[in-house]
Amino acid sequence: MKSDVLQVTIWAVVVGMAVLNFLVRFVPIAVVSRIDLPKPVARWLSFVPISVMGALVAGEVLRPNGVWGNPFTGANLYAAIITALVFRYTRSFLGATIAGMASFVVLQQALPLLVH
Repeated sequence: MKSDVLQVTIWAVVVGMAVLNFLVRFVPIAVVSRIDLPKPVARWLSFVPISVMGALVAGEVLRPNGVWGNPFTGANLYAAIITALVFRYTRSFLGATIAGMASFVVLQQALPLLVH
């Protein structure tokens, strides 16, 4: 009986967090999309997605698994470079993602063999 209450509580918290997360993100987007923003503000907002993506990628490349280390010894930096080059020349987000994942897996297996 006690585990049933605990499980219901956990699911209630998860659903509640999902609803609140949706509302916190959706309401500002819904409000801002209905008004005409000044051009400088709209231009500034256009840089937010790439800035967030850059921060996420830089964190994973420079601190894999949340630990500072030499980025030249792991696969993260080299896979990121390959991904960037593929995107630069193909302009395909899907292609760059696949190339990045494939290169990461291959480099993760190959780099330890090359270092030792």
